[in-house]
Amino acid sequence: MSGGAYKSIMPTPDDRYAILIRVDQVARLFNSLDPTPFRERDLDDDAERFIVEWAREAPGNLPIEIVVQLPPGDVNPDHTHAVQQAVRYNFNSRANQARRELRDLLGEGRRSLFIGIPILAFSLIASKLVDNASEAATFSRVFSESLVIFGWVANWRALEIFLYDWWPIVRRRRLYRRLAAAEVNVLSA
Repeated sequence: MSGGAYKSIMPTPDDRYAILIRVDQVARLFNSLDPTPFRERDLDDDAERFIVEWAREAPGNLPIEIVVQLPPGDVNPDHTHAVQQAVRYNFNSRANQARRELRDLLGEGRRSLFIGIPILAFSLIASKLVDNASEAATFSRVFSESLVIFGWVANWRALEIFLYDWWPIVRRRRLYRRLAAAEVNVLSA
């Protein structure tokens, strides 16, 4: 973000993890293409990325504090209130977006299982029928094993979703919730 500097502070004496943001004007904190009022505006992409990257480093047992330093002429109760509301709104929106993303992903996993389980059952039954219907011929053995592999591959995506894909979304949602609950202070630089 041009005209602004970002800096993070490590844990403060009162057991908070503080993230310090210095900007030369309050408008630089917000996405310039977003026409909504300050309290409902999205943070500037660079400012949000900076906050999120430093928040990832915060110990999980410490609350997060976001300190915004503005030029002395820009610090007033209206700007303070607007920045506090905007930060909360922005990260609550991101947490809700992550919740919807998780819901959609788990729905995709359920649909994949709905398709994959019958295919696996059919493949296992067909494999057994091929084994029983033929002698120990190499071709029938290869075909039988291929049916079993096909059945498991049909469930690959569902297993991937339920074993691995949902964790990063939950971690991101948890981080956004922490940031939405963070204390936001606006100070004079």
